Amino acid sequence: MKPIVRKILAGVVVLAIGAVAGPWIYINLIKQDAPDVLTLEPSVTTTTAAEPAETSTTVATTVDISATDGEWAVVAESIVGYRVKEIIVGQKTEGVGRTSAVTGSLKIADQKVLNAEFTVDMTTLKSDSTRRDRQVNTRILDTATYPTATFVLKEPITLTPEVLAGSELTVNTTGTLTLRGVTKDIAVTLIARLVDDVIEVNGSIELVFADWSIPDPSISAIVVEDRGQLEFLIRFAR
Repeated sequence: MKPIVRKILAGVVVLAIGAVAGPWIYINLIKQDAPDVLTLEPSVTTTTAAEPAETSTTVATTVDISATDGEWAVVAESIVGYRVKEIIVGQKTEGVGRTSAVTGSLKIADQKVLNAEFTVDMTTLKSDSTRRDRQVNTRILDTATYPTATFVLKEPITLTPEVLAGSELTVNTTGTLTLRGVTKDIAVTLIARLVDDVIEVNGSIELVFADWSIPDPSISAIVVEDRGQLEFLIRFAR
């Protein structure tokens, strides 16, 4: 085999190895792990001195039910974001972007959540990659044209005394989501609780991109699934 041919073949092999090894090194050694899915933190139960502390989803307290009536507003500790599965040259990973630029409110009366809504400033979504953020803000979500996304509860939710005392409430309900200029009624499962005078509401919504006029997020060697999750952990205070 002529020397020049050997050099060309060697170069091809090096490039092929680099194409596989590069993404592996980036994903496994350089890239930060995707943050965990948004969930409610376990609450701590009260124990005696002789008993070890445990975690539970129930807080044994009492509450004046009427004290929860009124308007509650979204506070700064709220988080909304997206989660998508990506494949970079055969290497599986996740892309996650989040923001705390969330506003909204809910109203409670007679042990019912009468209405609730929140709005997200989509221009402030940040991930671990500025390159991904540019794609999200321009081609994918076009936040210059559609800077916000909004969710509005469609039907009241009944609150039991146990829930008002701190137990978790899981409820299947419906809401109206507006995203990238598209508005649809959707089903959603919400997990909520009242802790230290703060109402926490957690959930996620699966988004099939084509249903929301979102173009295929894939680019060159990065393949993205045709759907993703809109995650949220919203906190409301009086």
